[in-house]
Amino acid sequence: MSLFEKRAVAAAIRTEEDFLAALKSDVEVIFLLYSSITTVGEHIKKIHDADKQAYIHMDFAEGIGKDRAGLAYIKSLGADGILTTKTSMIRPAKECGLITVQRFFIVDSHSIDTAADSIRIAKPDVVEIMPGIVCRKLKEFSGRVSGTPILAGGLIEFKEDVDNAIEAGAAAVSTANRELWNYK
Repeated sequence: MSLFEKRAVAAAIRTEEDFLAALKSDVEVIFLLYSSITTVGEHIKKIHDADKQAYIHMDFAEGIGKDRAGLAYIKSLGADGILTTKTSMIRPAKECGLITVQRFFIVDSHSIDTAADSIRIAKPDVVEIMPGIVCRKLKEFSGRVSGTPILAGGLIEFKEDVDNAIEAGAAAVSTANRELWNYK
């Protein structure tokens, strides 16, 4: 999977302090879970200057439209891709040349069915299953959406969580835990 060729951990960033720490870490992929039209361009540049990939969570991007124009805007700033929970954003993002990560919250068997249907329709590049500690369901889910890499995110706090998610079929994990950003 091109998104996580060398490292199976992405930095999930919510604060400026975490952003600065992620730039110095070993991660190659940074998920900006917060961003603003006034700072996103500068953040993307700093991420690229650190030889890392920049992904913008469009659902939380302040001042940036959740539409084709907003997607084209972040692409013009150099974003590598997006994260979103919205199936309707995947196709337009891909048409803009952005890598797409679609996030799903798995809380029951119905949410597994809904997510699998959405993936078949939208065809995201990567799927993030949250919370990422639901390893028993990862194997089942990955079998239902074969060919689409699975990313485990949410509540990943320990090295064992990373190892368990990868062993269960996740291609990688995303975490806000700085100690895991350098975990190999």
